[in-house]
Amino acid sequence: MSTAARLEVRSKDRKVLQRWLRSTSIPAGLAQRARIVLLAGDGIANAEIGRQVGASRPTVLHWRGRYLEGGVAALHDRPRSGRPREVDEIKVVTTTLADGGTPPEQLGVTHWSARLLAAELGTSFATVARIWRDWDLQPWRTETFTFSTDPELEAKVRDIVGLYLHPPQNAVVLCVDEKSQVQALDRTQPTLPIRPGDPERQAHDYIRHGTTTLFAALEVATGKVTDACFHRHRHQEFLRFLKQVAKAYPRVKLHVVCDNYSTHKHPTVKAWLERNPRITLHFTPTSGSWLNLIEVFFGIITRQAIRRGSYGSVRDLVDAIRRFIDGWNERCEPFTWTKDADTILAKANRQTTSNTRH
Repeated sequence: MSTAARLEVRSKDRKVLQRWLRSTSIPAGLAQRARIVLLAGDGIANAEIGRQVGASRPTVLHWRGRYLEGGVAALHDRPRSGRPREVDEIKVVTTTLADGGTPPEQLGVTHWSARLLAAELGTSFATVARIWRDWDLQPWRTETFTFSTDPELEAKVRDIVGLYLHPPQNAVVLCVDEKSQVQALDRTQPTLPIRPGDPERQAHDYIRHGTTTLFAALEVATGKVTDACFHRHRHQEFLRFLKQVAKAYPRVKLHVVCDNYSTHKHPTVKAWLERNPRITLHFTPTSGSWLNLIEVFFGIITRQAIRRGSYGSVRDLVDAIRRFIDGWNERCEPFTWTKDADTILAKANRQTTSNTRH
């Protein structure tokens, strides 16, 4: 190959261009220009460079010339000529955020759409959508949150997180809760199985045969679950389940994490605990049930076993739940908590402060 076509590429520039080629986020056009310059620096002929990068010979000559003029910086796009945008982006943004993001009352809607705001401002909905995208505004989305007002928030967080991260020696840490109103829904038509290009499909209508309440105790160190299903979830059922758990873990201290549900603090339950001092209940703070790892398991069993099933009776539902838990216990793994109490409390305090109205 003739060296007459070789482009002198500075070593510093070569490193930058090679880094561009390795990047997964750089625009495709900029990556193509980097390849053109690097190949030209290796002495490859212009026509061959064009074949390798998928560009015409004049394009190769153009970007070689741009590099000679201004180096790596000249490979970026120059500002485009033409009439500047007439849309006031700030007006679109401030209108979107005004009154907490709520449109005027006379419109009768809870949040802006791109077409509605465009009509209000006399512009196109594509322009509004572009500005929302540029400013990362998503009026159509909503999320839920709850700030705990428990006066013992810090003490309870440190207590429970301490059990997860530094469990007491010669003791078992269990997460206990009940999933109430689990419905035995019987689909009125057969489920259509999954096919290439089509997901599994279920009938919209169903017959409701009743409900059950799933009580479950998750052993944090192993992931093993102890379960029971009752028709109701009063303190009597909770106490029956506690006795079942105590029988499953004999002669060992049990630290049980549960929420502030009134049945967990019933005088009958307290009296039984006084007679069984090896069992200690640890309560999550108000609006802090996410601290209880059993909630993770409830999400798993709902997605993998309950939601997509069809049950002709409550007994069929209970049998399905127990089949899942039997299989779960054969393949279970420890549940690992990763965040320490200081990190959780710092975030909770930051959220509370940032949402305080003055």
